[in-house]
Amino acid sequence: MEIDRPEVRAEVEAAFARYEAALVANDVETLEALFHDDGRTLRYGAGENLYGMDAIRAFRRARSPVGLERTLERTVITTYGTDFAVASTLFLREAAPGKVGRQQQSWVRFPDGWKIVAAHVSLIPA
Repeated sequence: MEIDRPEVRAEVEAAFARYEAALVANDVETLEALFHDDGRTLRYGAGENLYGMDAIRAFRRARSPVGLERTLERTVITTYGTDFAVASTLFLREAAPGKVGRQQQSWVRFPDGWKIVAAHVSLIPA
């Protein structure tokens, strides 16, 4: 297995950048499209545990678009072979002073592109 094949990593980096842009713009349609539409897809958030795409969809559609801007730090994207990757990053938000956010996503290549199958978001003291 090759780790961090340049062309695969570039694909995941592009998908991750698309996710980040959609997140801060509250582009719910794109956010939903980047998660694998399956009952086994999960997202552990800062204040919620979402099991299945229906729960993720409901959360995204109800979320306030205020205060989503953030700055990323120490983003690490690692690919394993041609069809699996992990993206990890720290983030800072003016809306959450004194906190550091942590985000980790597992990405899988499906016939229709790269999708998140599991995500974790948490906040810790800065």
